Amino acid sequence: MTHLPLAGQTALVTGVSRRRGIGFAVASRLLADGASVFIQHFAPHDMELPWGGDDIEALITELEVLRSPGAAVGHTTMDLRDPDAPAALVRHAAALTGKLEILVCNHAKSGDDGSIHDMNAERLSAFWETNTRATLLLTSAFASLHGGAPSGARPGDRATRDPLPGPMGHVIWMTSGQGDGAMPGEVAYAASKAALSGVTATVAAELLELGIILNTLNPGPVNTGYLDSDSTDRDLGPIDEWRERTPFGRFGEPTDPARLIAWLVSDEGSWVVGQVLKSDGGLSLY
Repeated sequence: MTHLPLAGQTALVTGVSRRRGIGFAVASRLLADGASVFIQHFAPHDMELPWGGDDIEALITELEVLRSPGAAVGHTTMDLRDPDAPAALVRHAAALTGKLEILVCNHAKSGDDGSIHDMNAERLSAFWETNTRATLLLTSAFASLHGGAPSGARPGDRATRDPLPGPMGHVIWMTSGQGDGAMPGEVAYAASKAALSGVTATVAAELLELGIILNTLNPGPVNTGYLDSDSTDRDLGPIDEWRERTPFGRFGEPTDPARLIAWLVSDEGSWVVGQVLKSDGGLSLY
């Protein structure tokens, strides 16, 4: 029989609007590993970018083909800039099967950024609301499904109980390469992602009291269309020259981080806790 390490579990994956994206690769891999998967998409964001949007119905159809017997696929469109959206999304996802063990916060706002010289409050707020605030609120809502903080507990209080038999849930956050070097022209994006990597240890410690395991992933440069000559928003000349000097001679593919995420949310990866992991094929070394 085929081994399905995530059979019987339910996952919520955000930011699954394009078949070339990391979110679609993650959802596909979790389905292939036996999980039921609920996805969030918000196509209007992609339509504003050079690489454009996708056919959501076709995307869902492809995911349906991958699901294992007994597993389910659900989806909704939702703008995570709405402060009430994260909690509502977690409720929708949990309703798919009646439970939710995995949360992958893959959504991100990109484009319409700037340098420190033309930065403004509106731009900073837009990136914070989508990339940082929504991720934290999704995580809080997910934790509430698993009991949340003990009644009457003060911030930082540790639970007093017997050891847990094993992980009760997994959360994956996505950061970027802001720690590997400068990201000129992407100040708001880099700031919003740096906040997530910076608070990973704190939130991971709090979630661990509930048996929930949080890790943050920096997937490195992954070509989801923004590194193709016909759909890029940047000069690819210097980037291609740098890529050709690297040992493997390629950018990451969406399936690269998807494989790591699938392992991290399985029992086999559950001893890795509270880490900011880089999965970039060594690209940051060059």
